[in-house]
Amino acid sequence: MAKRCFYEILGVSRSCSEAELKSAFRKAAMDCHPDRNPGNHDAEVKFKELNEAYQTLSDAQKRASYDRYGHAAFEHGSGFGAGDGFAASMSDIFDDLFGDVMNRRGGGRNGPTRGSDLRYNMEITLEEAFHGKVASLTLPTSVTCELCSGTGARAGAKPRHCPTCGGQGRVRAQQGFFAIERTCPHCHGRGAIIDDPCPPCGGSGHVTRERSLSVNIPPGVEDGTRIRLGGEGEAGARGGLAGDLYIFVSTKPHPFFQREGADLFCRVPISMVQAAVGGEVEVHTLGGGPAKVKIPEGTQSGKKFKLKHKGMPVLRSREVGDLYIQVNVETPQNLTKRQRELLAEFEAESSNKTHPEASGFFARMKDFFENLSGA
Repeated sequence: MAKRCFYEILGVSRSCSEAELKSAFRKAAMDCHPDRNPGNHDAEVKFKELNEAYQTLSDAQKRASYDRYGHAAFEHGSGFGAGDGFAASMSDIFDDLFGDVMNRRGGGRNGPTRGSDLRYNMEITLEEAFHGKVASLTLPTSVTCELCSGTGARAGAKPRHCPTCGGQGRVRAQQGFFAIERTCPHCHGRGAIIDDPCPPCGGSGHVTRERSLSVNIPPGVEDGTRIRLGGEGEAGARGGLAGDLYIFVSTKPHPFFQREGADLFCRVPISMVQAAVGGEVEVHTLGGGPAKVKIPEGTQSGKKFKLKHKGMPVLRSREVGDLYIQVNVETPQNLTKRQRELLAEFEAESSNKTHPEASGFFARMKDFFENLSGA
C-alpha cells in the first residue's frame, strides 16, 4: 500500500514554515492521541502516521531529502522502526511540543505550580461608564498558608519524596508502541507525601481569605471590557506564582439612552403641533448639562438630530462620540369637542401641499391598481 504524502497527513502546504508545521502537528496529535482514544486502533494508526511525518519534516535535512525524492529517500534502512526507538522518539516530540505549556503553567512536573485565574463579573451604570470610577471589591480567594509557607506540612515537619514516582509527580507505563505518562495516583502530582499536614490548610498549602481590592474603571469603558489584575488570582502551589484576576464589565440598561460604541441614542416625543410649526426641546446629557434641540417646521416622526460631542468618551482617547435625538411625533388623545372640530376643519382645508407624502402615496397606489386592472 502506497504511503500518503507527509504534507497531506499534516494538512499543510509544501511551503509551510516551521511554526505552521508545529502548530498543525500539535492540533492533529491532540485529537487522535491514544489517551483521548483508548482502544481506538484507527486513532493509533493515524497518530503513528502523524509522528512519522512530523519527525521527517521537522528536520531540515530530512525535509530537503523528502522534498526531492519523496518516500524513496528513506526506503533503504533509514526509515522509522516500530520498536522502543519509535516510542522514545515520540515521547521526545511531545516533550518538545507540550512540555513548554506544562512548564509555563505548572513550573515543571513537581515544582512550583502557577495558581488558577479568577473571573469577577461587575455591572456598572451608563453614568459610571461615562465618568469612570474606582470600584471596591471584596471577594474570597485562595492564598498561600502563612503558617507553612505553602508547603502543606506542619511547622518543623518536611514532606518526603513519593516512593511511587520517586518525587517526579508522574508515572510512565509502556503500552505497545506508546509510552504513556500519567499523574502519580499516590501523591496526585505533588511528588511528595505529607505525613504531618499543617492544621490550618489541611496539607493543601492554601487557605481561603476575603480580600478587598480597588479597581480603576476608566471613562468610556464598553460593555464586555475585560480588566486584568495580575497576581490577584488563586495562589500557586509549592511556592508558584499566583494567577490573575479578570474583571468582566457589563453595563446596566439605561432608561433614556441606548449606546452604540461611542454614540448615544435617545427617543424624544414631541407634539403634533411642535412637529408642524416647529419649536425647541431640551434634553439632558450624560455630561451633566442640558442641550437644546431645534425642531424645524414640518418635522416628520423618526427624524434624527445630531448633537456633536455629546456622546460617550472613547476609551483611552480624547475623542467623544455624538448624541442622536430621534423625535417621535405623538398623536393627541382625549380631545375635547372643540379640539376635534378644529382638527376636522383643518383637515377639510388641507391640500396636497399640507400632506405631500400622504397625497403622493395614495395617488401612486390608485394609478398602480388602475393600470393593473386595465392590463
